Amino acid sequence: MSAVQVTGVSKIFNQGTPKQVDALIDVNLTVEPGEFVSLIGPSGCGKSTLLRLIANLLEPTTGSITVNGKSASQSRLDQDYGMAFQQAGLFDWRTVAKNIELPLELKGWDKEKRAARAQEMLELVKLPEFAEMYPWQLSGGMQQRIAIARALAAHPPLLLMDEPFGALDEMTREYMQGELLRICAETSTTVVFVTHSIPEAVYLSNRVVVMSPRPGRITNLIDVNLGAKRTEDTRAAADFFTGITAVREALRGTHADHANAGAVRGVEDR
Repeated sequence: MSAVQVTGVSKIFNQGTPKQVDALIDVNLTVEPGEFVSLIGPSGCGKSTLLRLIANLLEPTTGSITVNGKSASQSRLDQDYGMAFQQAGLFDWRTVAKNIELPLELKGWDKEKRAARAQEMLELVKLPEFAEMYPWQLSGGMQQRIAIARALAAHPPLLLMDEPFGALDEMTREYMQGELLRICAETSTTVVFVTHSIPEAVYLSNRVVVMSPRPGRITNLIDVNLGAKRTEDTRAAADFFTGITAVREALRGTHADHANAGAVRGVEDR
């Protein structure tokens, strides 16, 4: 059973009006359990829209989506996935531990069980000593680790991430990439990850999904062969640069205006 199955999905906003926007057209994608799949493409190509469709925060205009063999709407109701965004979205009036406990409260867990799971997740993200602190007392990278801990607190099989490291400085961003891979390996979590960064997509992923400018379509699926364990040495490996080149060339091929240029709008080489 696939973790995510997207079949013939299109998304049109304001359909039939002068403000109609064809965001996605005939998208097909399969994500297998345990995979780390990144979505990359020019600004406005529909990456985040596709992620929100998988999360059932939007409804497709046509086509169907299943998550862990269920409809996207049922998976949302069953809380079969966690989500993390560019902004950590923590509640400043709740302690770090209480932020992590929030999805467990919504699921009806008792106080003792919630506290135990929050401590377990803090150990996982290596921040156990910060349980009683508040989000505003933490750095941006630490806040994102807490957001990831909250997203995984109920042990969902799927994690949906929309540019979670986009606002971080480069050193923190690279550290967080390593931490994310470690956490996902320890929890056997499937990940669908939106990014504008080619190196980030290659470093993190088993596969990189390349999308065209709007209306968004999947134009390439690029396998990344860097092995299961990735370290700082991976960033200097020949296969890493081969993967970056493959993604960059695929992106250039999606936009005729950039066929012979050095960059694609809204995509980073860092």
